[in-house]
Amino acid sequence: MTSDPWPQLVEITTAEQYAHALRSFNTARMVADRDPGVFPFLDELGRRGAITFDAEQPKSWLTADLRLSPDLADLWPLPESVTLSLNSKPPFGGPDSEPEDDCTEEELDRMVAVLGPLTMDVRWDCSWRGLPEPKDCGVLLCLNSVWVPQHVEPSPDEFGVWVRLGPRVAWTPEGQTWVADSGLPLGEPQTGW
Repeated sequence: MTSDPWPQLVEITTAEQYAHALRSFNTARMVADRDPGVFPFLDELGRRGAITFDAEQPKSWLTADLRLSPDLADLWPLPESVTLSLNSKPPFGGPDSEPEDDCTEEELDRMVAVLGPLTMDVRWDCSWRGLPEPKDCGVLLCLNSVWVPQHVEPSPDEFGVWVRLGPRVAWTPEGQTWVADSGLPLGEPQTGW
């Protein structure tokens, strides 16, 4: 990589990820469809003082900040129409951080330390040294999940690293040379990420 961009955490999809988030992070971003089945869950979060809704809400879903703590462990699994994300939460940048923003090695070390043992999925969008086009390049680290076309699927005790060269470069002679010169033992190419 030619820079250390801010890693972006993927949505929480497994019980292990949820338990780790409750222990290791203070807040998360929650998005819920305006589905009647979700309102008892939201009422319970409100009763526990764990949720702060945004002042402005879209018409088709609700957005809120969720205070994380071990006393929310009994709420797993989350309702189907609820997604929980740790993006833009310290140490993973702030509200204004973008995936392309650079971080220091010290900040990156803190992020990796907080991820915990095989618990979270993380995406780094980055430029690869030696490729003529850096657009859509990156690394995806899947822990307790596997990558299937277009999304991450929960799969406890499995993990993998996916390298993306970008659609403009991946199948060019430069891209193929980069793969060969990298020495990485890569598996079969996949569509999606």
